[in-house]
Amino acid sequence: MIVFEDVVKTYQDKQVVNHLNLTIASGEFFVLVGPSGSGKTTILKMINRLTQQTHGKILIDNKDVASTNTTILRRHIGYVLQNIALFPNLTISQNAGILLEANGVKRSQRQQLVKILLDKVGLPYEQYGTRMPRELSGGEQQRVGIVRALITKPEIILMDEPFSALDPLSRKQLQDLILSLYQEFRPTIVFVTHDMQEALRLGSKIGVLVNGELQQVGKPQTIINQPANAVVSSLFNNQRITLIADLLEAGLGQKITTDVSVEGPHLKSTQTLQELAAMLYRHDSAIIDQQYIINQRHLLMYISKY
Repeated sequence: MIVFEDVVKTYQDKQVVNHLNLTIASGEFFVLVGPSGSGKTTILKMINRLTQQTHGKILIDNKDVASTNTTILRRHIGYVLQNIALFPNLTISQNAGILLEANGVKRSQRQQLVKILLDKVGLPYEQYGTRMPRELSGGEQQRVGIVRALITKPEIILMDEPFSALDPLSRKQLQDLILSLYQEFRPTIVFVTHDMQEALRLGSKIGVLVNGELQQVGKPQTIINQPANAVVSSLFNNQRITLIADLLEAGLGQKITTDVSVEGPHLKSTQTLQELAAMLYRHDSAIIDQQYIINQRHLLMYISKY
């Protein structure tokens, strides 16, 4: 659990984070969203002490970050940046496993772990392991950055607009990838973006930040349907979309029980009906949050009624 207690950050007499009180639960995919310059990256950097708060406390599992040894603190925190920053003189395998090497993990074990994760992110070890960063596309390099952040199995992963420099197709693919990895490994993810659509698609919970002040914290459908104020409403005004959660709240979909045969691709209730429709075009049904089955009939019933 990450807790901010009355946190203030000031740069040259300018207050960029204003008395932040926020709790991020363990295992949560928490997205900080807001316009550029709203203080999102500053909040992210304060978690692993790349930036020191001016006032207040930041606690991780009830331990004050300020009094924790920096090396020990960062050993349990993965970090993925917009600027991937792979070492140009190291191979992809070496880049992916560099934190394991720093932690004294034996070479054979490093190679095994690197192979497993490179395969998981669609960069087969045999094909990509000996390549250099310059031989990869931006999206492929970012996949290596994700592997590097995950490979020590950190409890927390910080992601600072990691997909914003990518083309729309690569961005969608990496969003799908990080959702899949999150479901498998269940770290606490704190993800920063200025893209409202990305926030709605990824976050199990969203914090809306404007001018250093937290405007609202809630689930995606709550942010959309019940904005806390005019500021939040204006930010998401053009992002109003219908989510799978809306279909479930309408009483449609089938609850998975021990008597129900579970087959089909997996989606989150925070994904859109457009994504559901695309999936149901190729499959008879979809599994939602590992709790519900939705088929084409459910989708058509919702569309006809709402």
